[in-house]
Amino acid sequence: MSHVFDIEMLHAIARQGIGKTHDEMVRTVVEEAALVYPAHIDSNPQRRWLFSLTAGATGVMTILHASFSEYLIIFGTPVGTEGFSGRYRMDIHDFLLAGEIWTYRQDRCGVHEVVRPGDHTVLERGNVNGFKIPESAWMLEYGRGFIPSAFPLILGDVVFSAVDGTTLAETVWTYGKMALRELMVNLKF
Repeated sequence: MSHVFDIEMLHAIARQGIGKTHDEMVRTVVEEAALVYPAHIDSNPQRRWLFSLTAGATGVMTILHASFSEYLIIFGTPVGTEGFSGRYRMDIHDFLLAGEIWTYRQDRCGVHEVVRPGDHTVLERGNVNGFKIPESAWMLEYGRGFIPSAFPLILGDVVFSAVDGTTLAETVWTYGKMALRELMVNLKF
């Protein structure tokens, strides 16, 4: 199966947003991604931000790309959060734009790993970690695999903990609309 996005190119795009104010960082990353992947990025300058409540962690995200096999978002929080990564049937690549993420793993529970701006970290399919964003942090996040398999984890807190139908509807609508758009692009309609 071929993929739209190249990991090294995404890392290069993310590095261009480092050291900028939040709005400049987002604009730079979106514009650069749209230059490299013009048919596959939602480059609307009026970004729609959605709450993301996943495995105990709360942040906000804006979706740049969604399909059944890949997603690309900018995710973060201005105040910090912590939680469980979740166990996915896909690989998740995070390219840190600002702030820090602290992680630990089950097999190395005594090791405090720190991810800093410019770093690229991967949560490989089937693996898990605990994480904390101590303060403000933002990342370009790319998932590759069967994306719908992650819906129970990604939407579970919205449904069962927050009981927030609005966030659920906005997330499903935005993802669905973008995934259908991508399907049309790939089928050349």
